[in-house]
Amino acid sequence: MPNKPVAASTVKYKRIVLKLSGEVLRGKGTEPIDAVVLERMCAQVKEIHDLGVQVCVVIGGGNIFRGLQGAKRGVDRTTGDYMGMLATVINGLAIMDCLEKMGVHTRVQSAIPMNQIAEPFIMRRAMRHLDKKRVVIFVAGTGNPYFSTDTTAALRASELHADIIMKATKVDGIYDKDPKKFPDAVKYDSLTFIDALKQRLNVMDSTAFSLCLDNNVPILVFNLDEDHAIKDAVQGKKIGTLVHN
Repeated sequence: MPNKPVAASTVKYKRIVLKLSGEVLRGKGTEPIDAVVLERMCAQVKEIHDLGVQVCVVIGGGNIFRGLQGAKRGVDRTTGDYMGMLATVINGLAIMDCLEKMGVHTRVQSAIPMNQIAEPFIMRRAMRHLDKKRVVIFVAGTGNPYFSTDTTAALRASELHADIIMKATKVDGIYDKDPKKFPDAVKYDSLTFIDALKQRLNVMDSTAFSLCLDNNVPILVFNLDEDHAIKDAVQGKKIGTLVHN
């Protein structure tokens, strides 16, 4: 018999901030945006949107340019960070285009004014978009240098009263040490913010982590490459590592 559609009542998280690194879009090739990876990722976003989940996306720009990397090449840190913010706009527009082609209505909101291609970030307008079942994509970080897109995710999640930040990575959770270097690394299923601080685990940068701690926003770190990973996460299935109070 065919699988029945999952009812929205089975969803554990009703409003999420999905944090995506720019590197996720690169795939295994040399192109900054791999079309197959982009389509697969957007299909996962559509899957949870169809369940009635309100979705905000915060996208990084590391697949195109990262401010810290620019500083190593002699680019001024502030200038490099602004270049990185513009890279997130390119990624955000790619996600918007892909989702719209799948029939998902989206809005791109930018922390840096660029009226021809994106709305300015206005909290109440973003809330209305979510209520109207649109996916909201936040680009250009916070609009300020020296702040990462992790901080953007923590800030937007706090402002919009999101249930959780879902940090999609290429690793299946948080370990006590680097699993690529140490075969005996132990994965955590769940952690408190205090334990993560004590063990100096690199969940997010310190500014983002402090925002989540102060505003009681849980963080789920999981592997986006797994099939239906985002759907499993919003349904509360055992996936990745949950950091919470």
